[in-house]
Amino acid sequence: MAVQHHILDFCLSAPADGRTVIEALEPIFQEQRMTKTIHNLGENGFLVTYISESGSFATLRMYTDKLLTFDIHSYELDNKGRATIETLCDKLEQKMKDLLQGNINRLKRLPAIIRGGTIDRYWPTADGRLVEYDIDDVVYDEDSAYQNIKILHSKQFGNILILNGDINLGESDLPYTQAIMGSGSEDYTGKEILILGGGDGGILCELVKLKPKMVTMVEIDQMVINACCKHMRKTCGDVLDNLKGDCYQVLVEDCVPVLKTYAAEGRVFDYVINDLTAVPISTSPEEESTWDFLRLILDLAVKVLKPTGKYFTQGNCANLTEALAMYEKQLNKLYCPVEYSKNVVCVPSYAELWVFYTVWKK
Repeated sequence: MAVQHHILDFCLSAPADGRTVIEALEPIFQEQRMTKTIHNLGENGFLVTYISESGSFATLRMYTDKLLTFDIHSYELDNKGRATIETLCDKLEQKMKDLLQGNINRLKRLPAIIRGGTIDRYWPTADGRLVEYDIDDVVYDEDSAYQNIKILHSKQFGNILILNGDINLGESDLPYTQAIMGSGSEDYTGKEILILGGGDGGILCELVKLKPKMVTMVEIDQMVINACCKHMRKTCGDVLDNLKGDCYQVLVEDCVPVLKTYAAEGRVFDYVINDLTAVPISTSPEEESTWDFLRLILDLAVKVLKPTGKYFTQGNCANLTEALAMYEKQLNKLYCPVEYSKNVVCVPSYAELWVFYTVWKK
């Protein structure tokens, strides 16, 4: 049970006569037993509402700047009800084409937006665009001490890990894992690597194939590890079945104290891979705590890098140029001078281009 919201827009080359449009549509809505109410807004056009006994309703909004829009809301329980609304939309579209022939610059009819459904299929991109995913199952949905953890199944992308409403990784997203590991440009044989975060196991799974000396992964949330171990096998393989292997160990801890301890002990790594969080999407005061955390991780991570070591991390959506520029400024404020490069990769389940950084000491 859910509300279907159908949208039909007409951009006109000249204003339409409101009374003529309303009169021409009358038989269509009468057939649906919908009661009409007209609001004459004077120089702001017309608003007409049509309401059925079942509670379904439609609005027709005629603006004076040559825009005419329909919004149709229905709460239908079966395929027959949904088909009735689709037929209504078909009739409205055809009637408007007949009535306004030669006066339509652009017609746009969107697929129904499903609101309040059992499965949430709508997830925004980092730069604020709405994407409807082909989600057909809620595989996992639990709250840990740190965050809400969801794993949803997509027909295209496989199972997708979502943390606190942000898409983290889909089983389709090997390009993400490859990018945050250097896009195939690094030789990890015999190297010591530190992963910050990475609870989905994707990075760890790919690294152990490359014969490293030792990989240490520090992930704070055991529930993320458990959920991904069970439901993200295409991403993590079997590396999360045990917290220790021949060439890796998983520490279920907060990475900040661990980094501070490593820095105090003088322990260093060939590579540090930060998979904790994306660059904040704004520079507003509300995001300052996230920026503080990001700066702290940056400084500590560089401290535990060998002189020839490299630090890999994600940035954010390529469209968020202001946030990315802010991040690059932070790289000039570390305890030692660094250089960096960046790479832009299409991550399938993100539906947007994503920026990745490589940082090294000068």
